[in-house]
Amino acid sequence: MFRVVARQRSITAAAATLRYTQSAVSRQVAALELEVGARLFDRLPRGVALTEEGRCLLEHATAVLDRLALARREVTAVHAGTAGRLRVGAFATADAALVPRALARFRAGHPDVRLSLIEGVTGRLLAALLAGDADVALVTTSADRPFDDPRFTTHHILDEPVLLAVPQHHELASAASVPLAALADEAWIAGSAAPEETLLGPSVRLGFRPRIDFVAAEWTAKLGFVAAGLGVTLVPALAARAAPADVRLLPLDPAEVPPRTVLAATLAGRTTPATVTGFLAVLRDLAAT
Repeated sequence: MFRVVARQRSITAAAATLRYTQSAVSRQVAALELEVGARLFDRLPRGVALTEEGRCLLEHATAVLDRLALARREVTAVHAGTAGRLRVGAFATADAALVPRALARFRAGHPDVRLSLIEGVTGRLLAALLAGDADVALVTTSADRPFDDPRFTTHHILDEPVLLAVPQHHELASAASVPLAALADEAWIAGSAAPEETLLGPSVRLGFRPRIDFVAAEWTAKLGFVAAGLGVTLVPALAARAAPADVRLLPLDPAEVPPRTVLAATLAGRTTPATVTGFLAVLRDLAAT
């Protein structure tokens, strides 16, 4: 009301513009003068004029109202998912193709959203969610070890086959499918000397006993050892793009080597940001294709 009265230099004209009675506007102006402790308008025979105190307050009123209008626009954009931020946590093989493609497609449709990535294993990613450092985290689980932490809500993305990587001249390199029994005497490259802590874990729990000759944490190292003929390894399908030309990737019996389930985790009991909802839709669409 104060700003309209100041611009129109008339309480009567301001009341007509705002669709209030003249007395209602006069009372509001008087209440504001009482609150700030100064006369804001000189009442003239025809209209009003700002005092010096009124001119000072008008500058602040304009700034405050403009900032409120900006706040409303930004909140509306965040609510619609067209602004704000999206902090994605993901494990390494998801970052080989799925996550970067999803982020690229999401950015194309949401150019004003700030994107960032946190890479790590499941424990670190879930800790980032709990600490408020991530909005959504991609994690993996298996049929024999389901994810059931009540602190998180999970969203199914895909069931990821696990492939066997062998050297290009390996005797199994042209096989249509490989049973675990055929790998009983193979040397294995794995991320840990304890096979139950690796992709071999579900198979170990089913009775398979691999011989791990080399421990390598990084996928490039594992595939390099395979290419050199030093053994075989398991590769998640999401990491298939990283396999060099001198390595063959072969399907395995899913009953013997169950697929990994890729889930997106968010905090339970929290409102899901629109950016996360949009990103999950992109992830699912890419996973399906």
